[in-house]
Amino acid sequence: MAKAGLESLLRPYSALRLVDDLSKDARGVDSELPADVLLVEADTLADPAAREALDWASTGTAAVLLVRNPAAEPVAEALRAGVRAVLPSGIDGPEIAAAIEAAAAGLTVLESASLALLLRAPGALRKGTSGAFVEPLTDRELEVLELVAAGLGNKEVASRLEISEHTVKFHVASIMGKLGAGSRTEAVTLAIRHGLIMV
Repeated sequence: MAKAGLESLLRPYSALRLVDDLSKDARGVDSELPADVLLVEADTLADPAAREALDWASTGTAAVLLVRNPAAEPVAEALRAGVRAVLPSGIDGPEIAAAIEAAAAGLTVLESASLALLLRAPGALRKGTSGAFVEPLTDRELEVLELVAAGLGNKEVASRLEISEHTVKFHVASIMGKLGAGSRTEAVTLAIRHGLIMV
């Protein structure tokens, strides 16, 4: 993505700042102002730029990848490498900004088609043989889940926790993925069944 185009998309979001064009060297960010999130656009996850982003993600760098068709890509491989988001390259400014903020907060962001494929994969995001979930819910996710279980909508949850509605949506998607739930109701039911929340 051209730097000017990205700057134009992110200009309305004062909390976000493009610090450099990282196409020459992903490590070439000004050492006095390091980037919190590496944003890379590529046709596929096999492209050199995407592979370099995977390498950086494996070292702990928060990476957001924009590709032509995420549902056709090995998204699970990217997530295992540490990538925080794999999204379509055609998304708009608000979606990019929300994905960057979520990645910086340690959340995972996927489009619904990619998430559905992951959930249908054998054993994906399901409980391990020990009975524990492969990836436990964070304290914030438990807070969100408790409010959802109390019947609050995303806007109400956002207001109660003093976070954005976009962040709530990402928390809910992450909760559903970790619990292997297909809906908010199923997520609450599973959480109650496994003693994660009390109602």
